[in-house]
Amino acid sequence: MPHDFADDAEAERWHYRPPHPITLNPLFAWPPKPTAVLRWYRDAWLMITALTVPFGIALLIWAFVLPPLEQMQTFHWRWVGTVWLMNVIPQTLVAGGLHWWLYMRKGQGMRKKFDKRDLTRKNGSFTFNNQVLDNIWWTLGSAMTVATVYQCLIYWAMATGKVPVITFAERPVFFVIWLALIPMWSSLHFYWVHRLEHHPRLYKHVHAVHHRNVNVGPWSGISNHWFENMLYFTTYFVHLIVPSNPLHLVFHASFQQISPVFSHCGFEKLVAKDAEVAKSGDFFHQLHHRYFECNYGTSEIPFDRWFGTFHDGSAEGTTRTRAHKKQMYTR
Repeated sequence: MPHDFADDAEAERWHYRPPHPITLNPLFAWPPKPTAVLRWYRDAWLMITALTVPFGIALLIWAFVLPPLEQMQTFHWRWVGTVWLMNVIPQTLVAGGLHWWLYMRKGQGMRKKFDKRDLTRKNGSFTFNNQVLDNIWWTLGSAMTVATVYQCLIYWAMATGKVPVITFAERPVFFVIWLALIPMWSSLHFYWVHRLEHHPRLYKHVHAVHHRNVNVGPWSGISNHWFENMLYFTTYFVHLIVPSNPLHLVFHASFQQISPVFSHCGFEKLVAKDAEVAKSGDFFHQLHHRYFECNYGTSEIPFDRWFGTFHDGSAEGTTRTRAHKKQMYTR
């Protein structure tokens, strides 16, 4: 940890930067740190976070909206349309609500905002010359379409007995453990898909659409090119291999689609009446959008530390990242 972290040169590049270096999941630390691990998962599961909000949405959808598997044995526009709405409506409410609070109403002003710049308008690099409209189009048009197709195929496979389906009553321990492991599987899958997308050819023609968002906002989360979404949402296919319940897929979908809204919102925390009500933005990923060739994964599994691409938010981290990037493009 840099002794003068709060005052080093990196602080000057941000409107707000967390006061301490970024921490990674202590589950993978050595020697073991059981207290830190318990604290990490307490903060993830027992507070309002980018994990608990999707989980709450998933429970509501599973309990009150998701059609029974019996209806999914044959493709029909009604249940397929319901799955599409299950994707579009929460995405719109969460991304639209955060955008309204943070960027339209400016409900907390600049408090906890990483980048001092506003979202871009009248910029020809974006579709419709507008960053927000561009992101809405790629989110609702591209991402929600691909996600719906993949989910419907998996629900159909479950309904027709092509893959095993479990219930809580039959296998309660495995049911709960698999629910808890889904975010970790998502992190593992995301890291390797994301690294692939930073290959020069894929980056230029595909991933660059997402990286138009150097300064991110809530609608940036899954604003991806069609081909990128076809890769990104293959994470759902694990349910064709691991015995699952429809709730597992609903939670997986909610987490995969809504948690990026929070991680891209551009503010570390949501503030209302001077009280911090929820952890929102993710400086770990904000650094990736600023410097590109660092923090490819998430803080859940420390792949970036293992492979030498971790940026902890310090000036030293920026120096390492720039050296890594220079090395990449001079090979």
